[in-house]
Amino acid sequence: MSRLLPSSLVLLFCCLGTLSSAVFSTMAQATVVENVRTYRAPEYTRLVFDLSEQVQHQVFSLEDPNRLVIDLSDATLFADFSDLNLSETPITNIRSAVRNNNDTRVVLDLNSVIQARSFLLEENDQYGNRLVIDLYDSGSSNSSEPVITASADDIDDGKRDIVVAISAGHGGDDPGAIGVDRIQEKRVVLAIARQIESILKQMPGYRPVMVRDGDYYVDLRGRTNIAHQNNADFFIAIHADAFTSSSARGATVYALSQRGATSEQARRMAAKENGADLIGGVGSVSLADKDEVLASVLLDLSMTASIASSLEAGDKIISSLSNVTRMRRTNVEQAAFVVLKQADIPSLLIESGYITNPTDARNLNSSSYQQQFASAVVSGITSYFYETPPRGTMIAWHKNNGGGPSSYVVSRGDNLSEIAERFNVSLTALKAANNISGSVIHLGQELIIPNALIPVLAAVSFREHVVSSGESLSQIAEDYATPMQRIRETNQLNSDTIWVGQILSIPSQ
Repeated sequence: MSRLLPSSLVLLFCCLGTLSSAVFSTMAQATVVENVRTYRAPEYTRLVFDLSEQVQHQVFSLEDPNRLVIDLSDATLFADFSDLNLSETPITNIRSAVRNNNDTRVVLDLNSVIQARSFLLEENDQYGNRLVIDLYDSGSSNSSEPVITASADDIDDGKRDIVVAISAGHGGDDPGAIGVDRIQEKRVVLAIARQIESILKQMPGYRPVMVRDGDYYVDLRGRTNIAHQNNADFFIAIHADAFTSSSARGATVYALSQRGATSEQARRMAAKENGADLIGGVGSVSLADKDEVLASVLLDLSMTASIASSLEAGDKIISSLSNVTRMRRTNVEQAAFVVLKQADIPSLLIESGYITNPTDARNLNSSSYQQQFASAVVSGITSYFYETPPRGTMIAWHKNNGGGPSSYVVSRGDNLSEIAERFNVSLTALKAANNISGSVIHLGQELIIPNALIPVLAAVSFREHVVSSGESLSQIAEDYATPMQRIRETNQLNSDTIWVGQILSIPSQ
């Protein structure tokens, strides 16, 4: 038999229900800070808050001691600051507390004076809503205007170095394409860029400049600014492609187009790369409204000459790359890449392969392949500059004074060792100049004789070893008569642990 509740209890339950609904409604409406991460760039530290939705915020600085306060309106903090890597940043500690019942205050304890910039980013294909806080080091400049500089080291009696700016795509909050086995584009292209830098450092007459030399993001226009600041003669951007089908593979070389894309692939690629700032984060800056402003630049004769030079250099690089990888396109494709829109610097963007293809992904993730790919790129660049060296460079001086590379056509009975000895150059330099990895040459083949312009590079070749059951790293090192430490360094191993099916690159002696 049911009994009626007293009216007072009914009223109490109704009030509690109303109060509960109000509390849950308030919680449901509050923005949740789901995650926090940091990135360190040469001139600033980036703090990224992943949000459930957009949030109103306020940022201000305090002194004695130095602090930065971030107030988030109607927000709840679920993120954990304890795992953040704050080394090499001005942040010594991060604290948080509830403020005004519904708000969250985050306080950054700082060890130096900084300049802060904050902006919100809306959700996109890779990330949700974000609040980005950039902490610029004292004395750094966050201006996007290029500052042209030159040092005395750049010019020596009219024999300055050719400066090559190397831009590894993406970085920081923007991983780029995600490929087979979760391989990230930003990581493999940085490895290739570093290999290009390493090889160019050994080439007399060349000075490489890394646009990005760590896991941080540089906005698209900032990349060209860095090239201008270093008076670059050439700009090259390294990327990796991705596609919905895993069958797509191969490398492609792109230059800027004045009129539009030369193919649907080029148009798609330009749209993908031009949208990187929306992922990597440059505030509310839109790239879409810049085309009209740049139209006058694109029509300038210097741009026309720059594109023509880019196409010539691109052809050289394609010819060189064809010896080490499959080319998806055997001609230089063109599209309106923002990162290539600079009026006075020949510029190329290289898609090094499809990270979504198993074969390409395995190659791109291999240190030995990265070195071969980089060597081929350098061979194409130097081949171009041997023919058309900039005025006032050491390469131009050698060419004008009878130095520089000459050529030799292979005759019957020739071999590489004898040719190298005949022209008094090292076998390694001869191979590097002609992008030859083995020792096979062909009758009628034209070889570049580098003379003194290409240094003697370390004669390093690689073999691949697939780890079998029961094998150890020490046993493999013994079998190949190669020091374990060299195998560790070549394969970036942090320990001696290996697993069945793992592919190891074994350097030769």
